[in-house]
Amino acid sequence: MSSGVRSRSPSLEDNDRKKFRTRLLNIDSNLGDSEVEKLKFLCQDFISYRKLEKACSASDIFEDLMTKDLLNEKDPFLLVELLYIMKQNSLLKHLNYTKEQVKALLPTQKKVSPYRNLLYELSEDIDSESLKKMIFLLKESLPKVETPTSLSFLAHLEKQAKIHVDDLTLLEDLCKNVLPHLVRKIEKYKREKEAEQKEKELLSASDINQIRQALPFLFPQHEGTCQDMPARSNVTLVSTAMLGLSGCSLTSETSTKDGTVYRMNRKHRGYCVVINNQNFTSLLKREGTNKDAECLKHVFQWLGFNVDIRNDVTKECLEEVLQKYQSHPDHANGDCFVFCVLTHGKFGAIYSSDDALIPIQEIMSHFTAQQCPGLVNKPKLFFIQACQGKEIQSSVLIEADAINPELILPSLEDSIPNEADFLLGLSTVPGYVSFRHRREGSWYIQSLYNHLKDLVPRGEDILSILTAVNNDVGRRGPKKQIPQPVFTLRKKVIFPVPQQELPERVSTDP
Repeated sequence: MSSGVRSRSPSLEDNDRKKFRTRLLNIDSNLGDSEVEKLKFLCQDFISYRKLEKACSASDIFEDLMTKDLLNEKDPFLLVELLYIMKQNSLLKHLNYTKEQVKALLPTQKKVSPYRNLLYELSEDIDSESLKKMIFLLKESLPKVETPTSLSFLAHLEKQAKIHVDDLTLLEDLCKNVLPHLVRKIEKYKREKEAEQKEKELLSASDINQIRQALPFLFPQHEGTCQDMPARSNVTLVSTAMLGLSGCSLTSETSTKDGTVYRMNRKHRGYCVVINNQNFTSLLKREGTNKDAECLKHVFQWLGFNVDIRNDVTKECLEEVLQKYQSHPDHANGDCFVFCVLTHGKFGAIYSSDDALIPIQEIMSHFTAQQCPGLVNKPKLFFIQACQGKEIQSSVLIEADAINPELILPSLEDSIPNEADFLLGLSTVPGYVSFRHRREGSWYIQSLYNHLKDLVPRGEDILSILTAVNNDVGRRGPKKQIPQPVFTLRKKVIFPVPQQELPERVSTDP
């Protein structure tokens, strides 16, 4: 009996998928070349340029969206939204939606960014004559542009970095000269974006000054640190001053008030992605990293996350992973997002398995409010096990994850987006190596594993836990290492206490 039930379930699922693909094929047959071009433009934030250029039909685009798990029979809303934006309301019936239903659901379920929506709306109002005038005005700076449509014109401006989500000056000037009535749409977008940004600001200058007075040891008074932070980026640097302060956390009077802890009671905890690079094209093999990856998998599954481990990730594969999770529909129902990187590195950047150097800031920028609306107002935690400086001579079983040291270091504040709800946990302070045992894994990840295991059941928040990690790693020797969190969190991140237990404590002695 039970085996019969199991045998029917896959068939039912296969049947549902087949029906869904049939519906997509019916939609494809009703979309012409111009609609395919519109789909390509609207999907630029979800699918890479390279794949979009290869797409010859709507079905090709649907296939790419399904591959990234952005479109499936259980959740077709992204395509529903795209058809609605394109005013293809008659096709919504194939997905069992009406125009009125979509309009009601968009405020909470929309996936296409306001920026992409704006450009599409503008393109609809730029007729062929106006387009010729705009091209004429830009002939000096874009002499080789070929733009048969308004969409391809705007796409070309994006590709040439003439316009982007934070700078529409050029487009605004063009509209002022050719289509003045469109300026209002741009101004409306800028106002809404500014209002949204203000809502997400971490702390006001007065808030930071209060913390500075209460915890002066967190704000070293020298150039390039927190001294000028309020005027720069509202980023809090937690540095080596934490060493030996394992009980320290931001516990001012306001910490006991309601609303100072991030919500952790949605449908699921969220996703934890682990980039685990052991083998490289020409760089040294990182023995011991698989121990780290397994520990991260165990502890974050224990905390309720869906863990996705990717091994030996190339630059291209990393971009695909980032795109997938940037647009993942399940973020809307999740509490948090975690992204871990185990690899070689140097200050402010990490290496892919094919030896490409990728800035940490570039990785984190995929999850800003603009790029990833599903994670707005939710904590986004990044943990990087990689060197941030020069190699040093080490003993037989201790290695350094450092490549090509830099003598002039940029500001660490530039590593994370200038908006709220981010935490970047670096395994070492700028300019120094990060140690990894060839059998037992890295000092930092093993300490993080053990302290999450020990302190989450005690109700400790993530910053207190990372402080304890600092204290633990900083006491090791004879060679020294001290981790460094950088964060723009507005509230405490406190994980609910899991009911089950983790395996015995992992040994981290070199």
